[in-house]
Amino acid sequence: MLGRSNVFLIGPMGSGKTAVGRHLARLLDCPFYDSDQEVEQRTGADIPLIFEREGEAGFRRREREAIEELTRRHGIVLATGGGAVLNADTRRELAARGWVVFLDASVVQQAARAARTRHRPLLHDTDPMVRLADLMRVREPLYREIADLVISTNNRKVGSVAEHIAREYQAVRSLQGAGGG
Repeated sequence: MLGRSNVFLIGPMGSGKTAVGRHLARLLDCPFYDSDQEVEQRTGADIPLIFEREGEAGFRRREREAIEELTRRHGIVLATGGGAVLNADTRRELAARGWVVFLDASVVQQAARAARTRHRPLLHDTDPMVRLADLMRVREPLYREIADLVISTNNRKVGSVAEHIAREYQAVRSLQGAGGG
């Protein structure tokens, strides 16, 4: 953690990474980035179109490039896509370049939140509960592998989660400043 001034939010779709990240960035008075939004901005296309044209592999390559560049910045809050942790290099960079927070959410909570948007290509033409459970089986160990903090977002308000993260982050930073890092 020593010297890592970034906060990186990881977790499944529907866990609240973007909403919590925006709120957290305001609390910490630093810039907020969302890797999915960065990919869309860089390509001029939305994620469903990228999936349609390039498949998941094409999207993951673009996501990898965006996260590699964003994690080199200092003093930011970054919300990553749910599958960003699938790439071993991305996991290493996230762990080395920032304080990583795993926003955990139950599959039921993920499904309820993800149903609010049509912007989830991995859930098209499938049973969302089954698909989300399958994704969590693969990804949860990867989230936990690099997380400095795990926090549940189930039935919690965005502000409450962001405030909890800010307190934990500031406590860790204080310990570093006192020579405890």
